[in-house]
Amino acid sequence: MVKPLTFKGDKPKKRKQRDPESDKSTKTRKTAVPDVPETNDDPEDQSWVSADAPSDIAGPVVLVLPSDEPTSVASDANGQVFASTLENLVEGDPGTAEPHDVRQVWVATRVAGTESFSFKGHHGKYLGCDNHGLFTATASAVSPYESFLAIASPDIPGAFSLQTRGGDAESFLSIKDSARASSGVEIRGDATTISFETTLRVRMQARFKPRIRATKESKAYEKISRKELEGIVGRALDDEDVRRLRRARRDGNFHEEVLDVRVKGKHDKFA
Repeated sequence: MVKPLTFKGDKPKKRKQRDPESDKSTKTRKTAVPDVPETNDDPEDQSWVSADAPSDIAGPVVLVLPSDEPTSVASDANGQVFASTLENLVEGDPGTAEPHDVRQVWVATRVAGTESFSFKGHHGKYLGCDNHGLFTATASAVSPYESFLAIASPDIPGAFSLQTRGGDAESFLSIKDSARASSGVEIRGDATTISFETTLRVRMQARFKPRIRATKESKAYEKISRKELEGIVGRALDDEDVRRLRRARRDGNFHEEVLDVRVKGKHDKFA
């Protein structure tokens, strides 16, 4: 079951108990959130980290723009795309940004058969850029206009440029100052070269980052109880044997150590 996104400062909601004397259950207001793909990781882990490489990008993301005042790409329910001011920062560092508004969150998915990504908004529509460099989020399906190629910045670690139309067009998502925009920033898709204005950071939920997921899986594999180890070896183990087998499980030579411990047990028996 997919759980809704939570933001810093939100108070935990208590479930209202059903009145046993009434057949009517209490109705609660639901907040629309993006559809998030299932993972085998802890669904309670809602921490956010930065993507370091294009291969990291997956799941709920925030596209942090290179504006003076930290902003991100956002969309309203009508599909209008705009720069939304970020509030959840540590000492104003955009590299620590977390969303406070569901409109700032996009679900990134690799477009099948390509290296490009699609970004699905909270209202179920996809971010797209037309031939004139105008962004909207009104498409119900992914076409080349809703596909973006993430190019790692050669100068700024952890920064990317989003090339429009799946990388087929020599144009990039960029920003420029605009008095018409409430945030003072306009998002365009007609930049022809990579520059500071085209670089953005991708903040994502930690549980979707491949390297973090691999680390968690490794740590979970390392955790094994004394009872499990004794069941594998076939006898009671002392503390030294338990430490030895747990270390071997971490180092990758577990089965060899199990054989040695079994042989040691036989030697002890007939000593």
